[in-house]
Amino acid sequence: MSLKNFSFNVIQKDGFARLGQIQTHRGNIDTPVFMPVGTQATVKGIDQKILSNQINSKIILSNTYHLYLRPGTRVIKKAGGIHKFMNWDKLILTDSGGFQVYSLSNSRKISEKGVIFQSHIDGSKHLLTPESVIEIQREIGADVIMAFDECPPYPCKFQYVKDSMKLTHRWLDRCIKKHNNSPFLYNNKQYLFPIIQGGVYNDLRKESADFVSSRFAEGYAIGGLSVGEPDEEMYKVSDLVCSILPSDKPRYLMGVGTPVNLLENISNGVDMFDCVIPTRNGRNGMLFTFEGIINIKNKKWENDFSKIQDKHDKDSNNLYSKAYLRHLFMANEILGKQIATIHNLNFYNSLLKIARDKILIGEFASWKNKIVKKLNTRI
Repeated sequence: MSLKNFSFNVIQKDGFARLGQIQTHRGNIDTPVFMPVGTQATVKGIDQKILSNQINSKIILSNTYHLYLRPGTRVIKKAGGIHKFMNWDKLILTDSGGFQVYSLSNSRKISEKGVIFQSHIDGSKHLLTPESVIEIQREIGADVIMAFDECPPYPCKFQYVKDSMKLTHRWLDRCIKKHNNSPFLYNNKQYLFPIIQGGVYNDLRKESADFVSSRFAEGYAIGGLSVGEPDEEMYKVSDLVCSILPSDKPRYLMGVGTPVNLLENISNGVDMFDCVIPTRNGRNGMLFTFEGIINIKNKKWENDFSKIQDKHDKDSNNLYSKAYLRHLFMANEILGKQIATIHNLNFYNSLLKIARDKILIGEFASWKNKIVKKLNTRI
């Protein structure tokens, strides 16, 4: 396999929104892009053939913490890396496990060295350090890997967030050193994205963005959001950070978000997103459409034999009626969860395809301002 370097080109700007393309040895990715979450080497309920051919995903996200615990890197190495293990030949990004440090706050201890945490599977104790996280991701074999960070909660006092940010910066330098001194496996070059922290404090976010920008990387991530802060705080942070980050590198907003969140952050200059919302909400019967949000379990859909997709969503799964899908959910049939998940992922892709088209012709802002009013409506 040719080890073509990771590159990013901005094709067109509309305000601060950017149409771009990431070029890699595993194919090109048009941005802004949404990455489905496949935490445990699977996007829940969706096999890789559907993910590639029907949903047309070019990149997915998996999780270092979960894969480290199960099945473990020994199994993944024996398979020849994560791509062969899960039979996926497109890009994979692995989160470093920093968010799990946040979510496991009752069963972990943070120090300068790293994080001691208790497994949610069997209660065993483990130490994750910046060095071990890079090594685990190397053995997993993802294409884009993330630096180890601490994600502080919201709300959180200024001094704690400041100390946490400084620790994340020190950990970043250790991650970079380990990464630079580690030969890649599986004939697969890896690209390290550092993570900006700082909570909702403007001066800390500026300090973190300046520090992280001073370290060369193929892309930069904005972490520590989507942890309970109001949307307006999120937008304020992404706007500030994007104004500081290098303009020739992709910007990845971690763990975000709703359709409206995506569009508002695109308008600030964000290029990459991941979130469990379309898949998790789909499994619970919530469907996103261009006309608003459908709770398919609602009795109002019992005799509605119109197709699930609306007229704008040409790429979605248009085989089934709302009444049929409601029946599947009421009967607790697995197929219902799969249909809803496929629909939502196709909707997210369709939404961002339109966003890219609007940026290209200079109509993104006017289109976005109209459509966000509908996207949050319950129908």
